[in-house]
Amino acid sequence: MVTQITKGIKISVETSFEGTFFKNQHINFAFGYKITIENQGKDTVQLTARHWQIFDSLNDIEVVDGEGVIGKKPVLKPGETHTYSSGCLLISPIGSMRGYYDMVNFTSTRKFRVYIPTFKLYAPFALN
Repeated sequence: MVTQITKGIKISVETSFEGTFFKNQHINFAFGYKITIENQGKDTVQLTARHWQIFDSLNDIEVVDGEGVIGKKPVLKPGETHTYSSGCLLISPIGSMRGYYDMVNFTSTRKFRVYIPTFKLYAPFALN
C-alpha cells in the first residue's frame, strides 16, 4: 500500500493483478486498485474531479480526466473516509499510475488539489 497526505487529505492505494485476456487479437493485463480518501483536516471537503496519468511500459502515457470518481462526488466531513475500487488495462505486464483529485473546501469555498501517490501495476510473473 502507498499513501500520501496533501492539505489534510490522506490518499491510500492498494493494487492487485486481476489476470490476462485477449482483446482485439492482443493480450491485455488487467489491474485493480482500491483507493481510500480520508479527511484528516478540520473542514468538510468535496471531491469534484480526477486526473490520471497511466504509464504502460509498452505504450504511450494515457491521460484520463473526468468528474468525480466512479460517478460520485463524495463529500467528506472531518474524520470521514470514502473508499472505491476501479481498474485499468495495460498492454504490458508492468506500469504505474499517478494523478490528483480536484477538491473544494466547504468552509472557505477554495478549490485545492490532492495528489495521488504513484503506484505500481505489475503482474507477479513479470518481476521474477
